[in-house]
Amino acid sequence: MSPLCNLCAPLWLILCRSFILRSLGKGGRPYLWSMALISTTTRLTIRRIEPSDAPFIRALLNTPGWIKYIGDRNVHTDAEALAYLEKGIFKSYEDNGYGFYQVDLNEGNFPIGICGIVNRGTLPGPDFGFAFLPEYMGKGLATEASLAVLEHVKSDLGIKELYAITLPDNAPSIRLLEKLGFTNQGEVQLPNDPDLLLLYHCKLVKDVSEN
Repeated sequence: MSPLCNLCAPLWLILCRSFILRSLGKGGRPYLWSMALISTTTRLTIRRIEPSDAPFIRALLNTPGWIKYIGDRNVHTDAEALAYLEKGIFKSYEDNGYGFYQVDLNEGNFPIGICGIVNRGTLPGPDFGFAFLPEYMGKGLATEASLAVLEHVKSDLGIKELYAITLPDNAPSIRLLEKLGFTNQGEVQLPNDPDLLLLYHCKLVKDVSEN
């Protein structure tokens, strides 16, 4: 076996194990990766993240923007990225039926970011978030992906309102949130987080009384 194969073997075994676990799902129920497609737009495909996406997630988590505005997750290998997915995003799929989704550029089928919702348990409702590779920011792609995800959240998941949090100096995220219809609710501090954050809120479905 070549040295390259020796290096690839551990990750391959981890991916196989992950696929088996994901196929069984929570409580041994089948987990259908065929249900992974969330939405398509003119330029993008939005889908559930899979174990084979670990290398991209590792790269995304180590971009300067992620480290500055979200935090260093100490994920430096593909195996660590897969473990990160197992504990967070994949668990959210199983527990909540939603999570962060991968955003792929249709041209070349290339991953450029993630966008979706999570349930932190520390906010009044699900939390909307996004992160993109720096070279694909400022092109309207984050807006395009976010609008598609919000429509999925409203129409397919039946969620009526969302929250979002961001650092006060994260101007690009603030601009996008406000463009999407989120409004600033003031400052908030999450448990075990030293940073003071801005809390945003968006009603996806208006109350009848508001019409």
